[in-house]
Amino acid sequence: MSPKTLEQNPLIKLESLGQSIWLDYIHKNILNSGELRRMIEEDGLSGLTSNPAIFEKAIAEGDDYDEAIQQLALASKTTEEIYRSLVVSDIQEAADLLRPVYEQSEGKDGYVSLEVSPKYALDAYQTIKEGRVLWQMVNRPNLMLKVPGTQACLPAIRQLAHAGINVNVTLLFSLERYCEVAWAYLAGLEDRVAHSLPIDRTVSVASFFLSRIDVLVDSRLEKKMHPGDPQNDVARMLHGQTAISSAKVAYQIFHEIFKGERFQKLKELGAVPQRLLWASTSTKNQFESDIKYVDALIGPQTINTLPLKTFNAYRDHGNPALRLQDDLAHAQQVMEQLAEVGININYITHQLEEEGIQKFVEPFDKLMRTIEAKRVAGKGTP
Repeated sequence: MSPKTLEQNPLIKLESLGQSIWLDYIHKNILNSGELRRMIEEDGLSGLTSNPAIFEKAIAEGDDYDEAIQQLALASKTTEEIYRSLVVSDIQEAADLLRPVYEQSEGKDGYVSLEVSPKYALDAYQTIKEGRVLWQMVNRPNLMLKVPGTQACLPAIRQLAHAGINVNVTLLFSLERYCEVAWAYLAGLEDRVAHSLPIDRTVSVASFFLSRIDVLVDSRLEKKMHPGDPQNDVARMLHGQTAISSAKVAYQIFHEIFKGERFQKLKELGAVPQRLLWASTSTKNQFESDIKYVDALIGPQTINTLPLKTFNAYRDHGNPALRLQDDLAHAQQVMEQLAEVGININYITHQLEEEGIQKFVEPFDKLMRTIEAKRVAGKGTP
């Protein structure tokens, strides 16, 4: 298919509908080749997210990072020091490429997200400590630190916001937890105001993970989707609907919180809402559209962070239109009917949070082992 013009590019259209598109991917090759710059200029890309799994894959596959690892190894750097050096370098380069977006949007967009170690997902003190270190190392105003939205890390979200550090609250599955995260962000801004600190450039996003919700819920529903089961019809109706319905309800909560009196007082001082970010947006069900979690969730003051494959798919055949507030009654009904078929959504989201932490801890450990092996090889140690 011939390349689309800027006017034809569905990704560009999303910006005009009030939604920012970020890329859930980073690799030295898209930095060095100019591909990231092209996506910013031609596709309207306005942000980037990373996580341990993305970095592990980038560093383990190929030799793009081998020379840097060897040089750091010969300088007697530890595995952790090498990890931070490699990651910080890539994040800084990406942040610099997105800096014009940050400046043009007056700090509302143009961010690059870096994960605080997932090992501290249940430790607010260590999360704050490492967050401050990474913030200083990267030294870019358009950095966002990714902090897990666990109950244990709610104080970290508040304290990092108080410190003027931008936070991408990640691993959100629960509507209840989303509310707690939003209030923690507001409390952090209020703390800054109480200390006569500016709040117009302290920004946060709340990242809702979508496809994992459907994978787990649908596996339960499919056990009831057969003739003779009294819940067959309801289970079939709910199949594939939970994540998008949950996101639509979250968007209503977003409006309630950030149009409320508490935030309006902060808005008068320059505060910006903590936007909802749709994450885990690659479709896992091969029988569903590969852009399911993009087309259905387009709305003002939201972000969708897309894996590279989904990003390219949406550029090719996206159908942008405002849909996030469509069928709200149906979304509410889906959430209520889950209980009718024996699915406790609170239990589901708690399970997903625990699994999500582990899915980041495991690649982080693997990443450190990969760097250690390359470090030893780089030093020429037997």
